[in-house]
Amino acid sequence: MDVLQARLIEQIETDTRETRGYTGRARLGDAVIEAMRAVPRHDFVDRFGVRAAYANRPLPIGHGQTISQPFIVALMTDLMEPEPDHRVLEIGTGSGYQAAVLSVLVDEVYTIEIIPALAESAAERLEALGYDNVSVKAGDGYYGWPEAAPFDGIIVTAVGPDIPADLLKQLKPGGRMVLPVGTQYTAQELTVVTKLEDGSYTAREVLPVAFVPLTGDR
Repeated sequence: MDVLQARLIEQIETDTRETRGYTGRARLGDAVIEAMRAVPRHDFVDRFGVRAAYANRPLPIGHGQTISQPFIVALMTDLMEPEPDHRVLEIGTGSGYQAAVLSVLVDEVYTIEIIPALAESAAERLEALGYDNVSVKAGDGYYGWPEAAPFDGIIVTAVGPDIPADLLKQLKPGGRMVLPVGTQYTAQELTVVTKLEDGSYTAREVLPVAFVPLTGDR
């Protein structure tokens, strides 16, 4: 497993170099790489063998959802610029893998999953693995987690056609939100949103991506 994990880190670093023309990043932060190394991905995709778990690609986790490609997990985490004292929000818990990576890097993680069965299994998995600074809730992440706001950073792991206004409200001034913008059937762009001190924001498209869609009533 150590060999597979090391090979995965090499692939993440290679993808980072090869996409630097889009992202502006030739390498990811050391803390993010160490978090990717520390979290055992095979514990979050138990339908597959260890070799498949450490392949640099997305995998189905049931209910029409996927666990993201490790490179994308690492990139989105790095783009959010996490700090040890941060409180962050994730939309789309899935199996809990992205939340686990974040938990190594920040003080508190709040994560929302719209599919109750996935929320329940992710919460059980994260607790069993000792990620005790992660709070999981079943609900529609499009509207965020206002009771726990504001957040230093937000990561959205499913695509929608716009930047959700409720999430912007819950982001601290100076905070960053990383999310795909587009639709399931058209171009999607990984986008970095930075909230300014006056409450306005800037948005920068970073990389063409492909995510499952946000679901829920809108």
